[in-house]
Amino acid sequence: MAEADDVVLLAVRLVLATVMAVHGWNHWRGGGGISGTARWFAGLGLRCPRLQAWLSVLTELGAGILLAAGLLTPLACAAVLSVMLVAGLLAHRPNGFFVFKEGYEYVLVLGVLAVAVGALGPGEFSVDAGADIAVTGWAGAGVALGVGAVATAGLLAVFWRPGREV
Repeated sequence: MAEADDVVLLAVRLVLATVMAVHGWNHWRGGGGISGTARWFAGLGLRCPRLQAWLSVLTELGAGILLAAGLLTPLACAAVLSVMLVAGLLAHRPNGFFVFKEGYEYVLVLGVLAVAVGALGPGEFSVDAGADIAVTGWAGAGVALGVGAVATAGLLAVFWRPGREV
């Protein structure tokens, strides 16, 4: 019989994977599609907003697929964290904490959850475990947090130009 922690990790991974994949799909095919997503990114002060829209779609769909499979889990968690950091810093931080006021509450929870999954690992029901390549503990958390923070800092350094024409 499966251990409870493996079943819980599978459930958490699948929920986080679904949230990310659906969010990426919505940026691509929902509402205003890529053009609408690009306009929103431009409004946040990001240069090359169409490129940002596509990078967002690929990152969110890719992270969702990797998390669902439990493949390269710390890197998938880093992708989730980076998306949440960018969203939290640029779109939600000015609005305070509460999500019902467009604050950063929700993205904070998803970001911390991503680091936690990085630390705990994907569990037994994963490609990482099956291939014996699971990275867990401080190493998994470090990869998720380190790669996520560096990716966010790089994106903001290269593309964020608040208050300028984009």
